[in-house]
Amino acid sequence: MPKVGKIAIMAASMVLSLQPAPVRAGAPSTLAAIPLYGSRTPGNPASEINDSALFGHPGLRNVTYPTLTPVLPAKGTANGAAAVVLPGGGFMGLSMEEEGWSVARALAARGISAFVLKYRLLPTPADAPAARKAMMGMLTSYVTDPTNPAGLKDPAATEDAIAALAMVRTDAAKWGVDPARVGMIGFSAGAMASLDTVLTATPGAGPVFVGYIYGPQARIAVPANAPPLFDALAFDDPLFGGGDFAITAAWREAKRPVELHVYQGGGHGFGLGQPGSTNMLMLGEFVTWLSMQGFLGAQGK
Repeated sequence: MPKVGKIAIMAASMVLSLQPAPVRAGAPSTLAAIPLYGSRTPGNPASEINDSALFGHPGLRNVTYPTLTPVLPAKGTANGAAAVVLPGGGFMGLSMEEEGWSVARALAARGISAFVLKYRLLPTPADAPAARKAMMGMLTSYVTDPTNPAGLKDPAATEDAIAALAMVRTDAAKWGVDPARVGMIGFSAGAMASLDTVLTATPGAGPVFVGYIYGPQARIAVPANAPPLFDALAFDDPLFGGGDFAITAAWREAKRPVELHVYQGGGHGFGLGQPGSTNMLMLGEFVTWLSMQGFLGAQGK
């Protein structure tokens, strides 16, 4: 096994060995989760398991009933831009607090309407130790499989991401959003789902910008109409930090806007950053980059 694969598996094993008491991971009581497909939304909310052991903070497993939860700026502060937020978790879990609610609140504080997507996940055993074993098996397969350089993907997650973009655009007026300024920010598996959305959505249905936070860095075939990409991760990321960041080179070769931030430290899963580390600048840099692309014009409200 390559050295980076061993390191990745060791790092994941350390994370998955954490076993604090489960904490509520659903939408905060002040927010309203909207069924993603209305009356046609598949699954059952009762299937979900709140399991903080996977991340060391609130998280979900076994999501079958996808929802979208608006986290909106204070009245009079919205700038018209919107971002669908996709937490990570290897498509077997969702890091709802660190990569969902906290990110959405930070975006809303900067005038960006945020929408947290609780997308469908691959099933895991109800028993927590068995679930961690299944996730370790998935991770081991990923880091040792040379035929899968661009990362995992789950068609249901991509379908939910495309549906979330459509919902935000359809109800844009209600939320004070410009339908021409709806993008995404995804973390780890959420970044992978965001990228797959770019690659598979029909014209006009994909995001107009993508925050690609510690996603796979392998080269891909970039569409001619690919949206601007903001790529951020840490050099010591045990999964994706040891390569040559070829995805950004591919974006440049396609003559599409792209920006790369590689922090000295942070590992995999630093969320909004670690105190005392430069990775704490990530969200501010992302928002400044959005402004540079012209997405944060005043809404006139």
